[in-house]
Amino acid sequence: MPLILYQRDDCHLCDLALDVLAQARVPEFESVFIDGDDVLEARYGIRVPVLHRSDAGAELDWPFGVDAVAAFLQP
Repeated sequence: MPLILYQRDDCHLCDLALDVLAQARVPEFESVFIDGDDVLEARYGIRVPVLHRSDAGAELDWPFGVDAVAAFLQP
């Protein structure tokens, strides 16, 4: 399942989100930094970090925990 974590440089909340994803044992995901991308900044600017599921188009906004990530990854 293709996953993307939208984040910013020097983002404390993004670091916390990465820890949650590690605890949830999320297999693989792409990190996309929105800094400098006008389209992504307009969409995610105040929402980051956001976990995006490309297959379903679903998004999980911060704050999220291990249980929320596990539920989000269910088919």
